Parts: sequence; C-alpha cells; structure tokens
Amino acid sequence: MDKLLEIKNLTTSFRIRGQYYAAVDGVDLHINKNEIFAVVGESGCGKSAMAVSIVGLHNPVFTRISGEILLNGRDLLTLKENELNKVRGGNIGMIFQDPLSALNPLMKIGAQIEESLTYHTILTKKEKKEKALELLMDVGIVDPPRTYDSYPHELSGGMRQRVMIAIAISAKPELLIADEPTTALDVTIQAQILDLLKKLQKESQSSIIMITHDLGVVAEMADRVAVMYAGQIVEIATVHQLFQNPQHPYTRSLLSAMPNAERKTKKLHYIEGIVPPLQDMLRTGCRFSPRIPWIGDEHHEETPEYHEISPGHMVLCSCYRDFKFNS
Repeated sequence: MDKLLEIKNLTTSFRIRGQYYAAVDGVDLHINKNEIFAVVGESGCGKSAMAVSIVGLHNPVFTRISGEILLNGRDLLTLKENELNKVRGGNIGMIFQDPLSALNPLMKIGAQIEESLTYHTILTKKEKKEKALELLMDVGIVDPPRTYDSYPHELSGGMRQRVMIAIAISAKPELLIADEPTTALDVTIQAQILDLLKKLQKESQSSIIMITHDLGVVAEMADRVAVMYAGQIVEIATVHQLFQNPQHPYTRSLLSAMPNAERKTKKLHYIEGIVPPLQDMLRTGCRFSPRIPWIGDEHHEETPEYHEISPGHMVLCSCYRDFKFNS
C-alpha cells in the first residue's frame, strides 16, 4: 500500500527543571493511504505527545523534537512556521480531546468554521457561510443555522465534538488525527461520533490516526494498531493479529484487563504499577519489566529489538517468549 505518513526515529523531549526527558523515544511507524491507524496505551505513555509533534503544536521553548515526519515524502520538521500553517488544517486535520478548550469561547461557531475556510480556500463571504452550513449538516448537526449562530458553551459535548470534526475536515485534509475524540462523551454519543468518523473516512478516502486508551474503540475502528508504552512502540500489528495473537506482555495485560462476556467467571487482570514519570522512566532495557517483576532479567534484552511474529506484526523485546500471568 502507498504510505501517506512515515515517522522515523521520532524523539520528543520536554524540559523539566532544566533537563530534557523524552516522552516519545525513537518511534518508527508509517500510516498508509486510506486506512485507520490506532495508537493505544495508558495515559502518560506518549500517544498525545506524538500526535501533537506531527502537527508541530508543541511549545518550542520547552520542547526538543528530532527525527523525521514525512508527509508524502516532505519532512514536516524542516518546514518554517508559515509553511506548517498551510499543512495544519490543509493537509492534516486535528480533532482534540476537549472541544470546549479547543474552540474559541468568544467566537460563534460559524465564524470559527469560516476562519479555517478563509485560510485554506478561496471563497466569497457568501460561499464560506454556505460551506460552513454544509459542513455542519455533514457532521450530523440537526439544525445547522442555529448552531452556526451559537457560542461553544451553548452546545452539548457531542455537538461541540461534531463542530470540531467539521472544522478539521473543512479543507478536505488527507490525514485526520483524532486525539481521544470520545473520552468526555457518554456511550451513546461516543458510538455516534465513531460512526461519523468512519463514514467521513470512507467517503473522503482519507487516513485517520486514532489516539485512544480504549481497546474497544480499536476493535471497532482500526485497520492497524500500535501499542505504546513509556514513549516506545512495543507492538504493531493489524487489528486482527493484535486481538487474535497478542504478544507483548503489555498488550496481553491490557487485553486481559478488558471485561469480556466469554470469561465472566474469571477475575479481571490488573496491571501492577503505573506508567512512570518522565524523570523516572527507564532508558535502558525493557521499560515494562518493573511491572512484571516475576519475569527475570535474563528474559529481557539489554537493548530491546523488534521481532517479527508474522508479516507486519512486530513486538519489542524477547520477553514476550517467556511471559506468563502471575497467578
């Protein structure tokens, strides 16, 4: 398949008390054209830091980014700010986790959609309003004219997220990044938003990077998935490979912690410990080893490498061969 986005050795480090610590550490992956690619992991594992690095929205005063982020072969990390502004919204659309924070509280919805259209299209004032109303209809807003004249605080969470999607797709980007787009929504609205994203992706033949901590969302949405832990991709596979044959201890632990009707008589697994703070994160060896202390050091690689389980299915560190759940 044709590659739309290639990420090579991406490292994103944040300054804490005068020192830089990598939140994204040497990540390599690619997103194909016309696919939904999920990145899954716990809070603090580096998913959002990677997503924001792609669109260049980190504060450069506190952040260092190295590596390559190639969109159709063009390295986004080498672009000047005015060039990157054309990519944001034009080639890449971003759907943020909290639309109330992402939307301008002092601007009406119509003006915010038209602002994106002004930057990325050549339309008259009348055409921009018509397009804004059309976009609101496309994302399932029942009364587009009323929403067009509303402020963000006057809308429900689900409607605000639909507005964010309308802004993100306004210039028909070839890549959408959805950062936990359903986290703050109730279950019914979550399903509607996911269905909407699938529908829009199918119609536009664009690609989506879906950032999530919810494996149910992965199963519902994704073609391929990367599992992220402590700034590294620990497993990457098609969604079928991941659910049928999970390999990395972290992936297997996440799946075993999910409620499952087929094993309702068994206790849910819980993962010991937490994702460590950046300052305390292991920088050598297997970063997941402190959370599976019953697996001896001899089963982990000093310098973890990727192992190919099957075509397209890669897992980091040899500990997957000896992992078992601690009963």
